[in-house]
Amino acid sequence: METYVNRLKPSMTANGHQSDSNEVPPTPSKSKSAPTQRSSSRSNKKRSSKSTNSTTSEFSLEHVNEDHVADFLQALSCDHLTQNDSGPEHIAASSQLMSPLRSLKNSRKNSKKKKQDEGGSPNGLSHTLLKYPFVFLIGCTMFVELLLYLGLRQSVRIWESLFSWRGKRRELRTHLRNSTTFEEWCQSAKNLDDHMKKEEWKVNPAYGFYDYRLIQKVIKHLKLYREKDDSESADNLKDVLYACLKQNFAGIENAKLYSNTYLGTKYLIDEYIDEVTKSIEALVKSTHIGVDDKRLAFRLYSKNYGRSAFCLSGGAGFGYFHLGVIRALLDQNLLPSIITGTSAGSLMGAIVCTRTDDELRHVLVPDLAQRIQIAHDSWTTKLTRYATTGAIFDSEQWCRDAMWFTRGSLTFKEAYERTGRVFNVSVIPYDAHSPSKLLNYITAPNCVIWSAVLASAAIPGILNPVVLMQKVPLSGRLIPYNYGHRFKDGSLRSDIPAQALHNHFNVNYAIVSQVNPHIHIFFYANQGSPGRPVTHRSGKGWRGGFLASTLEQLLKLELSKWLKVLRDLDLLPKVLNQDWSSIWLQKFDGDVTILPKAGLRDWFYILADPDAKRLTQLMKSGQLQTWPKIAMIKNRLRIENSIAIGRRRIRESLKSSRKKKTVASKAMDQQGSGGSGISDDGVSGDEGKYMDEFKFLSGRRLSMPGNIGGGGGDTDAIQGSKLLKEEQRRLKFLSQFTDTPGLGVVGMENSASYIGSSNKNINSSNNEPLIPYGGDNEVDDYMSDDETDVEL
Repeated sequence: METYVNRLKPSMTANGHQSDSNEVPPTPSKSKSAPTQRSSSRSNKKRSSKSTNSTTSEFSLEHVNEDHVADFLQALSCDHLTQNDSGPEHIAASSQLMSPLRSLKNSRKNSKKKKQDEGGSPNGLSHTLLKYPFVFLIGCTMFVELLLYLGLRQSVRIWESLFSWRGKRRELRTHLRNSTTFEEWCQSAKNLDDHMKKEEWKVNPAYGFYDYRLIQKVIKHLKLYREKDDSESADNLKDVLYACLKQNFAGIENAKLYSNTYLGTKYLIDEYIDEVTKSIEALVKSTHIGVDDKRLAFRLYSKNYGRSAFCLSGGAGFGYFHLGVIRALLDQNLLPSIITGTSAGSLMGAIVCTRTDDELRHVLVPDLAQRIQIAHDSWTTKLTRYATTGAIFDSEQWCRDAMWFTRGSLTFKEAYERTGRVFNVSVIPYDAHSPSKLLNYITAPNCVIWSAVLASAAIPGILNPVVLMQKVPLSGRLIPYNYGHRFKDGSLRSDIPAQALHNHFNVNYAIVSQVNPHIHIFFYANQGSPGRPVTHRSGKGWRGGFLASTLEQLLKLELSKWLKVLRDLDLLPKVLNQDWSSIWLQKFDGDVTILPKAGLRDWFYILADPDAKRLTQLMKSGQLQTWPKIAMIKNRLRIENSIAIGRRRIRESLKSSRKKKTVASKAMDQQGSGGSGISDDGVSGDEGKYMDEFKFLSGRRLSMPGNIGGGGGDTDAIQGSKLLKEEQRRLKFLSQFTDTPGLGVVGMENSASYIGSSNKNINSSNNEPLIPYGGDNEVDDYMSDDETDVEL
């Protein structure tokens, strides 16, 4: 299902391939054609042994731009300006970042200067004397607790294998794990549910983790209003949808609803999702509501319900597990349009966000391994490079390799226009005190994606911090971004930038693929996870028993406590000028968290390129770990996509009606009658938009259905006390569909004062903008109907 509007369509070349309309045309430079051919020939020689006849044309394409590589190397070789920002720019012969040998020689020379610069660091006598003894004691305590934790986890695993999975249950689970397609997995999961007698749980609507009575009432009213064909029912349908189209309404997004079965959830939840999507479609097609009212209603639906994002964590060699997760979501048309990646996740996200769905289906195959040559150097070369440059990988080599994954030097804006996907990359400045940045087509539209990917993967000691590059629109050349300051791995502080995504795109639902090896080992679903119920006591107990779950939680909290003590008391030494405590002390999960099934053997490949056989295993593992979450993700995205499709159709109808009005207006102009440029209700601009929200939220009818209000309705003029009275009636009507009875859509304490003040200004001619209902005094980008691609 297409959930976006592609405004920039790629053109077709003579050989039938899609050509990037945003690819920089070759300039008449002497240094471009010959080096490009030599580079292509060298790359082809390296990959000739791995190429097969089944390789698609996508893998044979080369996207290296030698001019852009030269611009990048020049930016890396330039020193920053001095602190006084004066003097000529100095071009260094080597990297600004000193190797370990040179830094050791210069450490004594610059010790006095560092003491003067680091005025914010604690330097008390007791802190100096007790710092390292405390670090030693805390480190020993944490080491013992970590051993106990790992031993406990292995004990639970052995216990479950020996006593929980026996006989027919073990046989069914083996079939489940050996599934090769999603359909086969669903059948195996259904057989396992039937064997464990989960069907009775699905049929019975009662459950303590959601308000099933409220859901039943909403289904009843939605069906009633949807089947009636009159104006009153259409208005009621719109109001009920406004009440229930909210995140986690009545608890339907609670993960526990999906953690008691291997496939699906309560049948009442499925019935609710079906009825909501049908009601949304019926409201779009309704002829009893004007197009402007529909536009406003669906804008508010979208804002209240929010959007979903797909977050790809870092994880070095474990990052290739993301490819299986992406493939599983792509096959089910459940890939969100907002994608964020950090470190290794940014490289996988770049593949997705620079290619269309059809291109992805040809790329996400085991043959992709032939293009992965990031770590092909020998360890002798890597150690030699680390001794001379301070990093085991070369930035220039990674730059050339990354260009294939990003289809050349595409910018964030160009990738968004090409695919309709919003790509986000999390990076942090090299300065230890600067906040992290989220790069996307809004915050850094002209920033080149491959430079952001390199910056997000620049772990100290692995890859030196790099300069972000941005494309000059007219010339197509690259220049440094943000005055040439360097950036490094974003996962050190912001592996899952949930708050930044919410601020930019109204994201309130995160689907996280978490593969960080130091993080996923601490995920322990003591009461099961979506698609993976607890086997103890037929899913009603605790994983490994209550005692084991208690010890696991206590040990994990103890480890977290000591890490916070080391961080807050500034006890942890800064290795490679980096505070490493944040790699554990941040939020790593989401509303849906997909974890890899990794073993000790996988740690030996953490800095190695996978071959086709290993990539096949990683992708299959990723798919098997994603399939149990499909039901939960699908129910969320069904409603979200229905709202987006409704907005698109209403927008098309609105554009069509505006064209008709434009034709009529031109005809009137020819007859000598010109318009005033003011809307029909006497307001324009933002004031008109605020008035629309007020009209929707402040009650439009003099009566409500059923026993609430009664009587006929005159909607032409509602003034003063009548307006307040009708708002109270409307809130009473909506209270039966909200979690807080009597409260309704907005607080009653604000309704009277707002209605009283706004009623005086409805027909006023002053130019002061009205405040939207509920106190929100800004109009967000994702609320605008002009930004069509952002919505879909």
